[in-house]
Amino acid sequence: MYETSKLNLKSIEKKHLIFKIKKKVLFKIKDLNINNKYLINIKILFLLLFLISNIKINHLKINKNLLLKKKLININGTIQIKHIKFGIFINSLINGGRERITALLMNYLSKHKIFELYLFYLTNKKLKNSNEYKIPDTVKRIKINGKGLNKTKDLKFKLLENRIDVFVYNYYNIKEIHMLNNLKKVKTIFYNHSCFLFWIYFNKIAFIKYLYNAYKNSKYIISLIPFENDFLFKKWNINSILMNNFLTYKYEDIIPSNLSSKIIIMIGRGYDKLKRFNLGIEAMKFITIEIPDCEMKIISERFRLKELYDLVDKLYLKNKVKFVGFTIKPEIYYKNASLHIFTSIIECFPMSLSETKVYGIPNIVTGIDYVSAAKGGIIVIYDDKPETIAKESIKILKNETYRNKLGRDARESMKKFKNEKTLEKWINLIIAVYKGDYYYNQLINNEKKISKDIAINNINNQINLIKMRFQYEKELSLNDIINFKFIDKLNSNIRIK
Repeated sequence: MYETSKLNLKSIEKKHLIFKIKKKVLFKIKDLNINNKYLINIKILFLLLFLISNIKINHLKINKNLLLKKKLININGTIQIKHIKFGIFINSLINGGRERITALLMNYLSKHKIFELYLFYLTNKKLKNSNEYKIPDTVKRIKINGKGLNKTKDLKFKLLENRIDVFVYNYYNIKEIHMLNNLKKVKTIFYNHSCFLFWIYFNKIAFIKYLYNAYKNSKYIISLIPFENDFLFKKWNINSILMNNFLTYKYEDIIPSNLSSKIIIMIGRGYDKLKRFNLGIEAMKFITIEIPDCEMKIISERFRLKELYDLVDKLYLKNKVKFVGFTIKPEIYYKNASLHIFTSIIECFPMSLSETKVYGIPNIVTGIDYVSAAKGGIIVIYDDKPETIAKESIKILKNETYRNKLGRDARESMKKFKNEKTLEKWINLIIAVYKGDYYYNQLINNEKKISKDIAINNINNQINLIKMRFQYEKELSLNDIINFKFIDKLNSNIRIK
């Protein structure tokens, strides 16, 4: 706070000094009996001095807004820190949102010589896999061995052995979080890929208390959800910073879908109960009655999908619903799709949502109105009825003008999500954490926040959905969420059907 106050003081003193000079010069001009030629020259000289001083004041204002960046980077743009050992822990680089984001982050950071990059991984598969997301060969891969406590000990040993400065942890192992919080020589950023709602729907209510209490004792947290980061976490004394995920496609390189087909896509982990692919399939039963030539393509690994295959057979949709398998290049399906149905019960920064929107594809989502990419080209429904999904789908697919407008809105809304900005924020975050708490807190304070009203509206919408989905939770209130008392009120036996 000292340096900020010092800057403000200098700015105030500068203004005061200019005011005194201006007043004094004007007084002297009036007092002196000189001809107009000299008077004009004095006025010109004063004007030049005033303009120069004013430029310096404006420069100070700009620097005040970029105070943290000025501390981290020299005036000539050269980073003062010569070298940071940066590591990140991931199970593997195969088939997953956080895996893909990890690969993108490593690729981007590898272009900056300040970072020496380490990938700590757990997978028992061979070191490199043909299906994994690619990362540079310059990234040093460190295998973490063992299970349970042995794994935690090995992670600790290898972090210290490799003298990691800043480390990103992607998971929720409480013992490992405590271990990382107690490491003095390694500064850990906890990358929270979930929302507190996930643990409710995943029937891990008791776990919430342990996880978020651990986060309270953590210095550096990444959140992906605005209402959590900007409002709820502040109420829970969690010191977090909001981060968007990288986009997997460059906006300007994409030719959007022409939306002329009757193809609906669903993409994600089809076996995951929380993704609820069954709702989309059940909606197809109603959609095909109105639009017989409509087709759904499910982009997902084919393993553990027996229930979905059985549902397709039961509803006589074998010719209408196609399981096309997993691909690391889903754009081959985005290019001619006209609608994305996204039935997930909980999300943070869903890649399938952002990807389909970049391709100008309208989206129907069930309740997740709080994610950063939830505005523009999205229809949010607040129930879990296949009939409602079908009704909105039919409206979109039958009305070309409406469909094209949603597509334009979807694509336009993604312009603000630029990987260059996300990378800059990551670099500032890593450097701020490396330099200390003051810089991290300044980075947080400079962030633009959503309004309290928006945050409360988001929370109330989710409370209403919980009440709808679990009829015996009628007493749940906003204050229960804010005061962290909802854990005691929620029934521990809730289950997702």
